[in-house]
Amino acid sequence: MIDNTVVELSRWQFAATALYHFLFVPLTLGLTFLLAAMETVYVTTGRDIYRRMAQFWGRLFLINFALGVATGLTMEFQFGTNWSFYSSFVGDTFGAPLAIEGLMAFFMESTFVGLMVFGWERMSKAQHLIVTYLVALGSNLSAVWILVANGFMQDPQGARFNPLTMRMELTNFSDLIFNADAQSKFVHTSIAGYVTAAMFVGGISAFYMLKNRHMELARRSFRMAALFGVLATAGVITLGDALGFIGGQAQPTKLAAMEALWKTEPAPVAFNVVAAPSQSERANLWQIQVPAGLSLLVTHSLDGTVPGADELERQAAGRIRNGIPAVVALKRLAQDPSDAQAMAQFRAHEKDLGYGFLVQRYAPDQDASKSTPEAILEAARDTIPQVAPVFWSFRIMVGLGLLMLGYFILAVIYTLRNEVERQRGFLRLALWSIPVPFIACEMGWLVAEVGRQPWTIYQILPTWMSASTHSVAYMVFSLTGFVVLYSIFIAIEMYLMVRAVRAGPETDGPDAAGPQRRATVAQAAPASAGRLASRWEV
Repeated sequence: MIDNTVVELSRWQFAATALYHFLFVPLTLGLTFLLAAMETVYVTTGRDIYRRMAQFWGRLFLINFALGVATGLTMEFQFGTNWSFYSSFVGDTFGAPLAIEGLMAFFMESTFVGLMVFGWERMSKAQHLIVTYLVALGSNLSAVWILVANGFMQDPQGARFNPLTMRMELTNFSDLIFNADAQSKFVHTSIAGYVTAAMFVGGISAFYMLKNRHMELARRSFRMAALFGVLATAGVITLGDALGFIGGQAQPTKLAAMEALWKTEPAPVAFNVVAAPSQSERANLWQIQVPAGLSLLVTHSLDGTVPGADELERQAAGRIRNGIPAVVALKRLAQDPSDAQAMAQFRAHEKDLGYGFLVQRYAPDQDASKSTPEAILEAARDTIPQVAPVFWSFRIMVGLGLLMLGYFILAVIYTLRNEVERQRGFLRLALWSIPVPFIACEMGWLVAEVGRQPWTIYQILPTWMSASTHSVAYMVFSLTGFVVLYSIFIAIEMYLMVRAVRAGPETDGPDAAGPQRRATVAQAAPASAGRLASRWEV
């Protein structure tokens, strides 16, 4: 049996690297389409300001993209180092989308990023615009394959377990790709990236307007970000509802944790706005509810009910008892693959094999056939993830999404009325709100991954079986090294971003340095300053 501390440290290490990496991903996804929109306006109108906008925001994109690639590379290696049984068990299926993602990222996306950065003077306007759109397409296609792989972990489709090889083997590639969880999560994640980019561009543009620098670029960038952001935020909220509906059907245990629903209640079921979930007491210590709210949100009706943790645990206990014969038959097949009786027994119970694996953790000598009623009860309770982190992560994500929608509505109103420069308080709010979508994205990741526990492959492979047999000392050393390294990456990103923002666009004239610099230039060279001012006014 793998040491439980090793399993937990392996989880912490992957969580840390994923959370660090996911700070870069949404901005990359969103900025590519904002850059494409800016360059489209430049190509269609010929106005040079939009070229300078695309080049400036493109530099910030490049910084983020480079560090995103650096932090993402090590994540895939962790499957082989820290999760070796998982890699062996599911590699035939899980490896396919990861391999395609690698081709997308390193051959398509990276190639076109180079052309986009260095091709401004080497290609025609139309050619460069096509390249920029291909960068956006490549970035989002790369995300598709990652989320296809993750979607298989959340709702395994398109593969079947082979008891003779002990591997999940791919049976239907289209089922793997068009998994409803994967597709809905891709759209939700991509649009969350557009929100992130809109907030990022709007916040930095607000900084310039507060400093009275790069005003033309800042005004136009803020307007595009506001319009982009209000549409994206409305979309991410709407599609988040669809994702919740799909996820609730595929993973009812996650839904029960998200809503802190411990007991199955008759319809219509109330919605817990806030609560204090207690895992040990299997109840909420207190809660504030909206009557009938959960039935409306999850079932879109007043007579729909939602299973609570108590009912789901009873169902899990039944599946554990049914899965134990599958585990017993699997052991017999390992000794004699030609045992027809064992194969027949396995096929009769294989749908609940994962639940049989789950109870082994608590069975004497890890022998599922010796499982006691107490072991079955404990394993059944394990099927409900830790409720408090899932419950609160979900509410923080939704709450921040609603706040951002309100922010972008005000941003659109102010910018269309040409009042945004006078709203100094709102500009400060825009600047300090840059971290908000990043926090919301991280919370969404926590809901998805913590809510899947205790499984790496939902209802098929428990997390406790998936890890490698490392020592605790090795895992502590490895985790510490990753946290230190990734913290350095974050510091580098912040330094380079701040440096680039302070430097501003390269060809912005004396206006780039603010009013004091303009006054100095005007005294030193009045005629030149006058020409520059006239150009700026135009």
